[in-house]
Amino acid sequence: MPFSSLNNFQSFLLRSKLIEAGQLQECISRIQANGPSIDALIREIEQRHYLTPYQVSKLKKRETDGLRLGPYKLLYRNASGSFARVFRGVSVEDGQMIGIKVLRQRWAEDPRTVNLFRREGELGKRLKHKNIVPIYEVGSEGGQHYISMEFIEGGNFRELLRSRHKFSVAEASKYALDIAEGLEYALKLGLTHRDLKLTNVLLSAQGVAKLVDFGLAGQDAGLSSMEEEVDRAVEYATLERSTNAPDNDPRSDLYFLGAIFYELLTGVAPYPPSKSREDRKQPSRYRNIRPIRQVDPSIPPAVMAIINQLLQINPNERYQSPTEVIQDLQTIVGTRTEENVSRGESARGGSTLSEPLAPASDVELPAASVKGVQPTVLCVENRTQQQDSLREYFTKHGYRVLLLRDVQRAMTRITSDPPQGLILMAEALGDGDEASFAYEKIAAACRKSGTPIVMVLSKKHRDFKDRFADTSLSRVLTDKHVTLRSIRQALEALRSGGK
Repeated sequence: MPFSSLNNFQSFLLRSKLIEAGQLQECISRIQANGPSIDALIREIEQRHYLTPYQVSKLKKRETDGLRLGPYKLLYRNASGSFARVFRGVSVEDGQMIGIKVLRQRWAEDPRTVNLFRREGELGKRLKHKNIVPIYEVGSEGGQHYISMEFIEGGNFRELLRSRHKFSVAEASKYALDIAEGLEYALKLGLTHRDLKLTNVLLSAQGVAKLVDFGLAGQDAGLSSMEEEVDRAVEYATLERSTNAPDNDPRSDLYFLGAIFYELLTGVAPYPPSKSREDRKQPSRYRNIRPIRQVDPSIPPAVMAIINQLLQINPNERYQSPTEVIQDLQTIVGTRTEENVSRGESARGGSTLSEPLAPASDVELPAASVKGVQPTVLCVENRTQQQDSLREYFTKHGYRVLLLRDVQRAMTRITSDPPQGLILMAEALGDGDEASFAYEKIAAACRKSGTPIVMVLSKKHRDFKDRFADTSLSRVLTDKHVTLRSIRQALEALRSGGK
């Protein structure tokens, strides 16, 4: 708005609380000798740094929109996208620093877009978690729509990568764990993120990664076309349509978590960055990712395995929930809860398979301080607790451990890169004839590759003991008396008998 006089301009500054009365009076006194004017006052305010460069530039253009929204003064513009701009602001009531997201003017008169924007804020207000930026208020003033939130000092990961280039394995794994925990919490409330990328993950001054912008979280069918209208989450739409994934598939968030993790570790984007909508809508962009092992072979195999599973193009081969990712990342980061790391010994002198356990699938871990070549043992087990027991025990006894949940994937591994032993938990096979057929197939693959196999039967599979005779390459154990020690002894007997 144009100001009719210097007095009118001063009244605006005070009414808007852009400047304190004492500061304004000081500036007015200093410009009196050379002829007071609005421009002279703005220059004096600028020289004394009473307003930010952003505020001064607006006043020089005689623009007042974007200086004050509700109870907040806008200080700087931090980020800008096609949908909204994000500002650093301050509350005029208590001086608290605030992040303010403002809907761009070109969308401000579109009721559908405004509803989507307000919906984002209202959804965000429900999310109270250490790894999600809290939303304080959803408001409108003078035709402008805004969302106020916690101001995160550290900035987003796109900005951080420009200066850091890449992060250490420990740092990147910790941040990936933070993201996964935020996704897990939101999913428990029925919400997916739908726009996960480096700019939507912020790092606090305390070193905590926090998710922001749940703008398309759990969108309904009525909002599906809006996704492309506002040029957001084109990647999600392309990935899901090309893989026939269901709407709002939580596993889509996990794919893009994998993309973030990949880039944090390597400093290289897994797929070429592009502002072109046509490029971003090409399914090959997400399928033809260079294996992370080729980008940086020094990354530990366990970390590579997590990223590889996150980036599986087939959602059925990806992690199936944030909880599964958390379990594997906790192993890497070393933050498992006390009950997950406590272990006991059975009366027979070996760890049992009924103890409390934890992480997950497809993670290879090197044995701790073992001399010489480490034999690989492949364990097929779909119960989360039993997985960690197998991993820790066999790692301690000098094995490199690979855990899989799926029998078909285990067969693929045996065919392409046979391990030195297979431990098959019958629970992973299913029931009845299906289980029998699965065992026959995997046993045949083991015979062909010369891989020793130990199958551990549960109570409901005990009749398998009579169906399958022990051979020079196979043992069948019942869990009534089985311990981790007895499984290892059976495996090592088979290995030495085959020499």
